[in-house]
Amino acid sequence: MSRNTVVAGRYAKALYEIAAKEERTLEVEQELSALVAALHDDFNVRKFLLSPKFSEVEKWNALQGALEGKLSQSVTSLAKLLVERGRLDILPDLLDSYVKVASDALGLANATVYTAYPLGEEEQQAIAREFGELLKKKLRVQVQLDKSLLGGVKVRIGDTVYDGSLAGKLERLEKSFRRQAL
Repeated sequence: MSRNTVVAGRYAKALYEIAAKEERTLEVEQELSALVAALHDDFNVRKFLLSPKFSEVEKWNALQGALEGKLSQSVTSLAKLLVERGRLDILPDLLDSYVKVASDALGLANATVYTAYPLGEEEQQAIAREFGELLKKKLRVQVQLDKSLLGGVKVRIGDTVYDGSLAGKLERLEKSFRRQAL
């Protein structure tokens, strides 16, 4: 585990404790996610914020204007602290750690569903319900289109992949035939 991951985990736990006291755990997660997207998806913004040419004061002044009124005090304070300490580079790791800490505390799990076609809300809820019962957790489902799938779905929850794709079923069928032939 890298040093940045460990440091990000500490910040994430502290932020979670504050968010839990304020009863704003999921809202803080959304704000943190928006902050990561805003700062790390734009190359020029990222280059400016990570550049040693500019002081922390200059970076914070620029960032403060952009964030004002859009984020809670706790997330804004975290952003300021990261700027002051020159640690904005850990923000994506911090978000990942926060999601894990908050999800564990709230009994949530994140599921990524890979499918060849978009799923409707009812289908997503059915997947969340079925796998949620299996894991005894409430699932948050994110759908990703994967055109390499011919049919069916793959579901990734943590490090576990549940393969219900057509290719996966055919592969398992082929393996069973090979075992029977031996």
